[in-house]
This record gives sequence, structure tokens and C-alpha cells, in this order.
Amino acid sequence: MLLTPVGIDIAKSVFQVHHVDADTGQIINKAIKRASFLHYFANRAPCLIGMEACGGAQHWARELTKQGHQVRLLSSRFVKAFNIGNKSDAADARAIWLAVQQPGKCVSVKTEAQQAVLAMHRMREQLVKMRTMQINALRGLMTEYGEVMGRSRAVLEREMPGTLHRLSERLPAMLIDTLRDRWNEVARMDEQIARIEQRLRVWLKQDRSCSAIAEIPGVGLLTATAAVATMADPKSFRSGREFAAFLGLVPRQHGSGGKVSLFGISKRGDTYLRTLLTHGARCVLANAKDPGLWVEQLKKRRPTNVVVIALANKLARIIWAVLAHGRTYEKGYASVRPV
Repeated sequence: MLLTPVGIDIAKSVFQVHHVDADTGQIINKAIKRASFLHYFANRAPCLIGMEACGGAQHWARELTKQGHQVRLLSSRFVKAFNIGNKSDAADARAIWLAVQQPGKCVSVKTEAQQAVLAMHRMREQLVKMRTMQINALRGLMTEYGEVMGRSRAVLEREMPGTLHRLSERLPAMLIDTLRDRWNEVARMDEQIARIEQRLRVWLKQDRSCSAIAEIPGVGLLTATAAVATMADPKSFRSGREFAAFLGLVPRQHGSGGKVSLFGISKRGDTYLRTLLTHGARCVLANAKDPGLWVEQLKKRRPTNVVVIALANKLARIIWAVLAHGRTYEKGYASVRPV
């Protein structure tokens, strides 16, 4: 059955809808209030609905799917190419309507549980950034009074009590109390981060997919849970190579006149998961007793950072293979193409 394409530009209160009426051929581009949005599609025949993958898109995609519609979440970079003329809600909805009819990779619709795991990762990431900012601010304030401490967190924890004691002898008590409060806030952030990681660890043990890829060297708690939640459905990627390209772990290409030039990695896709895979690859190179013959040969002819990205790319492909084929990780496994 041919589905009617519909482009939706979602917002906080007013959604813009663009489609062509299948019976009359009339172009419809109208604004709909948030409260009436689902009701507008409730009694319609199944449609091919396109939306930009932005805030709130996952929720509306799940709700529209329940009504029998087919929903495609599109990257904003892909939609931008179809926006002609001045930017407005109506023009954006028309661009999405054009884009949803084109072949291309769309963002997977995640379940509420998968989205909850990603929300935990975002909150943890925010706490880590705030903790780093707090530590750097304290170190900078101490420097203003002649107390210079090392960059290591361990050095800071060892020297902070003595530093505060020395400063209390010549600075106002109100400043010392405030500095001590800020230092205690760092410890509270540590506790919050630890609690989030404990909750993620419980989910890892309960989820079979997370437990399977956690056996891969270089894939730990954060990488395993983030990879499963980000990928959503492994079958939405045709191969591990496509998943690695989705994460931006493949070379950027520029071709003209039949000549293709390769540059550094494209850095497209999910920055957070790409960073985790890169750190995991660094850990394997630094700590693994036997990283494998492939890695050893690559290290002889390529710089260290190139080897790290190549190994991160391989980790992404292994993760996809384990999840897509329902296998357990085997170190010596060799893929054989069917004859």
C-alpha cells in the first residue's frame, strides 16, 4: 500500500504539518496545536511521516507508530538540503516532506527504556563536566593566593585540607567556608556519578545485549550500555561498516572527476559513543598483553592515533556483528563470506 508522505516540523506548542491530499491534490500546510496533534492523525489512513530527529521527536514517533503510521526520523543535515528560500516553520515542514520521500539513512526510533539509558548517560556526562569545572575553579582560586597544586585529582585530594588550613590563617573565614563548601560539593558529585553508574551496571546485567558486548576487550560499562541504547535496532544497519560510518569513524571523502581523496575521520554521528569507543581502543593498546596480530602489524606502519581510530572502528563493527547476529564474542572468530 502506498503511504501518503507527511512532513512535520515539531516545536514546543505549535506543530507545522505539510502534505498533499491524496483525493483532491490540495497542498496542505497548516499549524496544529500540541493538544490536537495526535487527534489530527488518529483517524487518518496510515501515512509515511517524516520528522527531524530533535528534542521530543522520539516521543511523538512512538505515539504515531502506535496509531499505525510509519515514522522516519531524519537528520537535520539531510533535511537542510531540501529547504529552499527563507527559513520558516512552513518551509521546514515542506523540506521534511520532500526529504522523507528520498532514500537515505534515518535515525532509529528508540524504546522508552533505551531512551532512559541515554538520559542517564547525559546526566552523568553533565555531572562529570560540572565536577571538572569545579575542580579547575578551586585550583585557580588557590593560585590567586600563592597555593599552586598539581593537576592530578589525587594530588588535589591530598593537598586540599592542608592548603585550606594554611589559608585560614590569613584569609577571611567567609572565604574559607565557601571554598570548603565547594570542595565538599565535588565529593557529592562523585557520589551522584557513582550512583548513576551503579544503576547502569544493574541494567547491564539484566539486558542480554549489553552483557554480550561487555565481553569485548575495550568495551566497558559505559560503552556497552550506550551502544545498545544508541543503536536501538541492530538490523537498521546493513553492516558493521555502516554502523562505524554512522558514528563518524570512517575517513572523510572528497571526490571529483573520478578521483576520490580520503582525509581524517568524518566525526559525524554520535560524538559521545565515538569518544567512548576511542577511549576503549586506547585502553586496549595500553593494557592488553596480546591485542592481536592485526594491531601489532598496524602499529609498525601507522602512527599511534591512527591505530587507535582503526581499533575503535573495529570495535564498532564487532559490536554490530555480536548484536545483529545474536552471537557471543569469540576472540579468534573469523567471518567467512557465503559462496
